[in-house]
Formats: sequence, structure tokens, C-alpha cells
Amino acid sequence: MYYSTNYISPIGEMMIASDGEAICGVWFYGQKHFKSSLSGEIIEDSDLAVFSDVFNFFDDYFQGLNPEITFPLRPHGSEFRKKVWKILTQIPYGETLTYGEIASMISPTMSAQAVGGAVGHNPIAVLIPCHRVLGANQKLTGYAAGIDKKIELLKVENIHFL
Repeated sequence: MYYSTNYISPIGEMMIASDGEAICGVWFYGQKHFKSSLSGEIIEDSDLAVFSDVFNFFDDYFQGLNPEITFPLRPHGSEFRKKVWKILTQIPYGETLTYGEIASMISPTMSAQAVGGAVGHNPIAVLIPCHRVLGANQKLTGYAAGIDKKIELLKVENIHFL
């Protein structure tokens, strides 16, 4: 069973899901793969302490601050996807990596496209910062919630892109 609440960000409404202890999902409404990583019942309940922590994080984040994640994240996915998502959590605020750079961190033969598939299925938007991943030569590429949302998230962090 999962619990959910909504957060109204300056760039769109978000659904946040938890297993009662950790954050298991954050999605912008209407994005690709919305809730696809969760199986089971989802009950709306905004009274969880972890939701209050996430709201505080997002309030600071969308004000251009660099808040620390002080609550647990528990994304559901394959081991490969989890490996990619862990790398995403290590991209510092205000910085980016390319899909190819992430691929080379995993294996010399890993394809950027495979990494792109894992990045695109990230179930915890913003907190696992898939918006910080750019295409080759720092070019702006797709985002499951829409390129417009990616642009706005990059602007919040004062990240420049081509």
C-alpha cells in the first residue's frame, strides 16, 4: 500500500507517493510513466511526516535554494535502473552530466540510449535529478514531464544548456 499527496509547484502540480516511511514516487501530473513503478493501492493521505519534509524541500528548492534531502528515497525498478538513478543523485545541484558520461561510468560498452531509457523511467522526479542530464554537447533533450518542465527546473538551478 502507498500513500499520496499533491504539491503545487510553480511549474505544475505534482503527486508524491510514499510507502509510509520513504518517498517512492514524485511525478508531474500528465508525465510519461506516471505512477508506473507502483503496484498496489494508493490512498491519499497528506498527514505523513515524510510528506511535510518533502514539502519543505520543494518550497526551498523552487525558491532557488539548494536544500538537502533529509528523508529516505525508495525508487522501485530494475537493478540497472537503480544503478543509473544512484548516479543521478550524485550530480551536484547546478551541474549536469550527459547520457554518454553516465554510460561510461557504468561500462565502457554501455550505450547512452540504455541510460536514457533508465533516466526516462525515473519514478522520483526532481529529488532524483534526471533533469540534470543533457544530451551530447550539453544539448537539451527530452524529459518525461515535458521539455518545458525540464527547462524550468534547469533555470531554478541556474544551469545553462544549448
